[in-house]
Amino acid sequence: MTPVLLTATLMHQAGVLLLIAIPIACMSWTVTHEEVFREPREFCKRKSQDCRSMPERKFFYLFTCEYCFSHYVTASVLIFTRYQLLFAGWRGYVLAEFALVLIANMYMSLYNRLRLDIKHENVTIAVEEKQVQKP
Repeated sequence: MTPVLLTATLMHQAGVLLLIAIPIACMSWTVTHEEVFREPREFCKRKSQDCRSMPERKFFYLFTCEYCFSHYVTASVLIFTRYQLLFAGWRGYVLAEFALVLIANMYMSLYNRLRLDIKHENVTIAVEEKQVQKP
């Protein structure tokens, strides 16, 4: 069976790919890093280290790793949006899954880098202000 190409232009598919990856990155980052989910994340971290069976440990680890969690968020988004990349059918879903995970993780890496730069800048400013106040 020959794969059927989608009728949408490649530019349109790429644009949609870049846009759909934004909420995937947002959801994945929020669950795995932000304060609002700290308690459930700490619980999952403990369970991922303390559970006896490997499937249990892996299940709970999934909620502590943005890369792992982004695969499941992406699968959910694909079910909701029915987005396919390049090919119609299952091939398009498989390509979309991995492409969206890649782009979402690139967004999260960029966001993490920006946060580190901002924190470093704030620390530098605070140290400089303390040095100015010490006459």
